[in-house]
Amino acid sequence: MFASPADVTERLTAVDYLSDDAISTSVFLAAALGKPLLVEGPAGVGKTQLAKAVAQATGSALVRLQCYEGLDEARALYEWNYKKQLLRIQATSADDDIFTEEFLLERPLLKAIRAEEPTVLLIDEMDKADVEVEGLLLELLSDFQVTIPELGTIVARRRPYVVLTSNATRELSEALKRRCLYLHIEYPTPERERDIVLAQVPSLPAGVAEQLARTVATLRALELKKAPSVAETVDWAHTLLALGRGDLDEETVAETLGVVLKHNSDHERAVKELGLA
Repeated sequence: MFASPADVTERLTAVDYLSDDAISTSVFLAAALGKPLLVEGPAGVGKTQLAKAVAQATGSALVRLQCYEGLDEARALYEWNYKKQLLRIQATSADDDIFTEEFLLERPLLKAIRAEEPTVLLIDEMDKADVEVEGLLLELLSDFQVTIPELGTIVARRRPYVVLTSNATRELSEALKRRCLYLHIEYPTPERERDIVLAQVPSLPAGVAEQLARTVATLRALELKKAPSVAETVDWAHTLLALGRGDLDEETVAETLGVVLKHNSDHERAVKELGLA
């Protein structure tokens, strides 16, 4: 998939994802060792985007399982099409086998396991799912196979490249962590965020990108309910272009602060701390 960490850096840059040495090395090793990559860090640092970038850089299909409280096996792995099964029973003999491929509904995990083309499986925001879902993943991440009682064990036709993300709102199990390589991503430095903005919004003047990155870094240093994400910094850049602003002066910051701060309490704190009142 990748020849080296340097190859990862080059190919991710080509799809506008600016990597660093730790990210590139982890992405390379996950591919070389055939291990899932667990990416942890605060919301908005580009964890999900990393998985998307790996898929784009390698020409792989992206299969995404979005985790949430209450996610179960039927939504994560597979379920049976009960309505279709009932219709078959009513229309034919009850002896007909209704537990066959014809009645199987693939969900993201099974879809990724059975994919024949190169696939990146993104298990997004793992920490939002219940602990039981981790148990479901153990067989899949250990042996890249799943067992369906009515059909038997299904072994991966081609191992997917697996990325799990977590915002660390709860501790994941040690059993799950043992099966993964681990990468922690923090908010980028102002210099790197400036480069990310320029890669995503190349028409933005470099000086304005510098102002944006440093202003966002200042905002993140405040005790906010929700710190600005990197994606919101990029949104801010697009906003300035749309308004035709060539400078991030106090007036512009005050007028456009809602692009990066989405809570009134955060807005009020920023206005006070930045002296915009």
